[in-house]
Amino acid sequence: MAKTKQGKRDVDAYTIKGTNKVVRVGDCVLMRPADTDNPPYVARVERMESDGRGSVRVRVRWYYRPEEAKGGRRPFHGAKELFLSDHFDTQSAHTIEGKCIVHSFKSYTKLDNVGPEDFYCRFDYKAATGAFTPDRVAVYKALPFL
Repeated sequence: MAKTKQGKRDVDAYTIKGTNKVVRVGDCVLMRPADTDNPPYVARVERMESDGRGSVRVRVRWYYRPEEAKGGRRPFHGAKELFLSDHFDTQSAHTIEGKCIVHSFKSYTKLDNVGPEDFYCRFDYKAATGAFTPDRVAVYKALPFL
């Protein structure tokens, strides 16, 4: 374990309270929102540290849902689509309520079964400006059966 600021130590893993699921740096997680009427937030864990008294904090990089981004949800956005943002934050690890998987669009389309923990990302999103990278993607239209 590497030593960080004033008695804080990097943590290799964190077990989600009430479960046997272990979170590690690089994992995607579901974070409990303040308003429980909203769906959980999705984030990628960038770093974990303990204060030495049992309190663990996680530095996360947020994924945005289309409706949370400038411009809102568009017809071509999928129900499970997320945007990887440049928005970072530090939260208590106690707000992690589960793990999830954020796939590339290509690997998502190859899944045999899409579970509630499966999402996909095909854009990076700059939260301050509302800009997307790439700024365009191919849009596929479903053809009717003949």
